[in-house]
Amino acid sequence: MITLTLQLLLAHIIGDFLLQPASWVAHKTQRKHRSPYLYWHTLVHAVVLAVLLRFDHQYLLGFLTIVCSHLAIDLIKLSLHQRFNERILFFADQIAHVTVIMLVVNYYEPLNIPAEAVFQPKVLLLITGVLIVTVVSSIIMRVIITKWALEEDAYEDSLPHAGQYIGMLERLFVFGFIILQQWEVIGFLLAAKSVFRFGDLSKSKDRKLTEYILIGTLLSFGLAIVTGLAYNHLISLIV
Repeated sequence: MITLTLQLLLAHIIGDFLLQPASWVAHKTQRKHRSPYLYWHTLVHAVVLAVLLRFDHQYLLGFLTIVCSHLAIDLIKLSLHQRFNERILFFADQIAHVTVIMLVVNYYEPLNIPAEAVFQPKVLLLITGVLIVTVVSSIIMRVIITKWALEEDAYEDSLPHAGQYIGMLERLFVFGFIILQQWEVIGFLLAAKSVFRFGDLSKSKDRKLTEYILIGTLLSFGLAIVTGLAYNHLISLIV
């Protein structure tokens, strides 16, 4: 199962990313189904897939399913280009391709994953931890930090929601490093963030912005550390 999955995923990565020039993508977006590059791309994908499957006839049905669905999914994506956000279409396109791949894998080598596995305490605990360090912590920080909203750190001076996403990512990293018992990497992450924030701090004429950034950083790291420690403690009890 793993070998077949890797073969199909590697074929998708090579065909969809490595061997698809940006000029092809631009031409397909402009001309849609009239673009010859749409069909060249499908052909390239088919050749790569056939090579990685070593031209094995037992996978003929899966081969045809993936190639035909790839063309159909790309056509749908191109037809929806002006109606939806490009980022949404990109991820929806990739999810659709990977879903087809997994269905083909399941056809040849059925995935026997019991539904109970999703509700195991370890899985539920991990999902809870991830939600706490992302969504829950963001809300907690917004409630606390808005008390000291500063003009120097105004929303219109930065990318939309950039601070929120940066906070989520840094807490996910800290949470993951604690789970892996890599505490020294957390120190490196904190130092790296301090270096990037040095420009903001050096431009400030008073210490308000410095205090504001320190509170946000320490609060963010603190929430992630507490959540990580709680996860390690609870996972030890489960084991």
